[in-house]
Amino acid sequence: MADKQISLPAKLINGGIAGLIGVTCVFPIDLAKTRLQNQQNGCRLYTSMSDCLIKTIRSEGYFGMYRGAAVNLTLVTPEKAIKLAANDFFRQHLSVDGKLTLVKEMLAGCGAGTCQVVITTPMEMLKIQLQDAGRIGKNKHTSAQRKLMPETVVAGTVEAKSPTAMQLTRMLLREKGIAGLYKGLGATILRDVPFSIIYFPLFANLNHLGKRGVEGPAPFYVSFFSGCLAGSTAAVAVNPVDVIKTRLQSLNRGSTEDTYSGVVDCIRKILRNEGPGAFLKGAYCRALVIAPLFGIAQVVYFLGVAEYFLLQGPQTPL
Repeated sequence: MADKQISLPAKLINGGIAGLIGVTCVFPIDLAKTRLQNQQNGCRLYTSMSDCLIKTIRSEGYFGMYRGAAVNLTLVTPEKAIKLAANDFFRQHLSVDGKLTLVKEMLAGCGAGTCQVVITTPMEMLKIQLQDAGRIGKNKHTSAQRKLMPETVVAGTVEAKSPTAMQLTRMLLREKGIAGLYKGLGATILRDVPFSIIYFPLFANLNHLGKRGVEGPAPFYVSFFSGCLAGSTAAVAVNPVDVIKTRLQSLNRGSTEDTYSGVVDCIRKILRNEGPGAFLKGAYCRALVIAPLFGIAQVVYFLGVAEYFLLQGPQTPL
């Protein structure tokens, strides 16, 4: 965020608005990213992002591209609000006379990334199951995986039906407790903390370069492009960990696909069976998702959308 003094409620509202707008715009690309990262050698259904989206529309309809969007839209507001507000909080408390060293900027980003995983992990866990259901539906399932996919009888045959987010949540809580929703927590931390360490200092410095004069804020288009560039850079940098996180959080697997017991096991099997290039799967999709998400977030903060609505509301008497 640009270092302007705004209230905590305004930070939370701005973060939520930015998240809702951004997710709605880029969710189909995020779905393609998940499916590309999850497909393994020998089980390749998609050759590229565009191929994935075209096949998804053909087999699942237009709204198939928005599988899992409800979960994301519900939880993205608290997730983005925590991330953006926490970064501002740490920056303000680490600054001396309004100035921050690069190390302190990185510490602020580290704090923001650590705080957000409380919401990010269960959100991503549920979203990935729903996003990948279409790809898995084209492969054979093991008996254990069928437990996650309620069956319906159609024309005398049994067909697997994708579960809803609520069904998945109840099943995970019943079988594994709250830990079931936090599978892949370690990988999420390994992704989000470095992302924030890279993103926030890079954005702050890029945005500072576009300031008008010493005290004036940077124009909104500078904030937008700074957010896009910093976001895409950080996204590509942590993509290998994002691949690991996606694989670990996927409960469903095709019958011939590898399963993983942890981060180290996942890294070892990917290197052995798919090679180092597998860690870059979906990298350009992730960059295309993250760039507008954070560009929009910076513009919402710059325009002060929340401050406008808060000022228009009823005034509390002193």
